[in-house]
Amino acid sequence: MNFPQELKYTQDHEWIKFEADGSAVVGITDFAQHELGDIVYVDINTVGQSLSKGDVFGSVEAVKTVSDLFLPIEGEILEVNTEIEKSPELVNTDPYGAGWIVKVKPADAAQPDDLLSVDAYKELIGQ
Repeated sequence: MNFPQELKYTQDHEWIKFEADGSAVVGITDFAQHELGDIVYVDINTVGQSLSKGDVFGSVEAVKTVSDLFLPIEGEILEVNTEIEKSPELVNTDPYGAGWIVKVKPADAAQPDDLLSVDAYKELIGQ
């Protein structure tokens, strides 16, 4: 499995990348997409909403289950990846690239202390 060093991770299996423009990109990890199986639909209806850290911002539907998506930081949902609306399988084939899920405007410029490094995330999932 692939876990890019430059990303931060959550215990709920989301990843987050803080961009130079102050925004952040959120998706699910390679581990999560593998556990879910073939993703057939991504449901995000929170664009424009300000949510608290840990709030559900959408869901991912796979052939065998539906899983909630939890926001790793407090912030406003700026946009949804329109490519995954047409091709949800991108979340399986490229979870850290073309399969990103939302862009967020963080409420605070400081990164939360409880985000996991790649090594801490690998330990969490037993890798």
